[in-house]
Amino acid sequence: MARVISVEAERFPIAGIFTISRGSKTEAEVIACTISQGSHTGRGECVPYKRYGETMVGVRDAIEVMREQIAGGIGRTALLDAMPAGAARNAVDCALWDLEAKIAGKPVASSICATPPRALETAYTLSLGEPEAMAAQARANAQRPLLKVKIGGDNDMARIRAVREAAPASRIILDANEGWSDDNIVENLAFAAEHGIALIEQPLPAGRDGMLRHIAHPVPICADESVHEAKDLASLVGLYDAINIKLDKSGGLTAALALRDRARELGFGVMVGCMVGTSLAMAPAVLLAQDADFVDLDGPLLLARDRVPGLVYQGSLVSPPDTALWG
Repeated sequence: MARVISVEAERFPIAGIFTISRGSKTEAEVIACTISQGSHTGRGECVPYKRYGETMVGVRDAIEVMREQIAGGIGRTALLDAMPAGAARNAVDCALWDLEAKIAGKPVASSICATPPRALETAYTLSLGEPEAMAAQARANAQRPLLKVKIGGDNDMARIRAVREAAPASRIILDANEGWSDDNIVENLAFAAEHGIALIEQPLPAGRDGMLRHIAHPVPICADESVHEAKDLASLVGLYDAINIKLDKSGGLTAALALRDRARELGFGVMVGCMVGTSLAMAPAVLLAQDADFVDLDGPLLLARDRVPGLVYQGSLVSPPDTALWG
């Protein structure tokens, strides 16, 4: 039976403004892929990301090019060769996982989770801003056990100090989004260590991060922009202590599972993160993240409006997806 595919561009307003070292945005622009076969339907969502040369139109077109092969029954393994890693393949891959689960009447969790999935503690992200504004964000969320703090500017020490003082009991991840340099990284790392920071994401630009091999890591350093697929990992040994897996980078859950397993073999810590998207984008990642060291799946918490049904968040705990949403 032939499959029927639809591809929709959607926009979800962000609650306020979301700012990182590369810029700000006020809405999440996503692409939803729906694949139906008979009475069963699978869905996947991706977030095109400008940093990786992706646009809404380009990602939609990349899925449309695959329409005939998807209708003809292409599987997830073949998809790995048919499409490059990135947002477009993520939407298709996750839709296929969902469709397979619906057809089989067997949830995805039973295929990929060693034990029944549980609620996970997710980080909550604070946007980049002036130290006083970031302190206010931190103070308002000081009850959360894990905060992820966007930095990557000229005044990062003041930001780190302000956030730590405002949320003294929270564990803190710093995310520089490639915003540090060879000139300030040693000093910034030492300052972060003094303030009890748990992890630092991607301090230096991808491809220009060789210095990490030659300096102390008083705080563990996590690759984000530097890692997309399992094939990237070998070159990161000795540079990074952990990696951030995002489905939009790896190109879906299938590739992300391989990336996670290879990362563990090589001794990397594992974070599972996200772009700013809806619960549909987070749902597969919640299952992937069941054994992660750090979880950053707060996308829906940053939105003014999410999908219905969505994931259930209680404080900083995110529950596994109901199969009505995905999987």
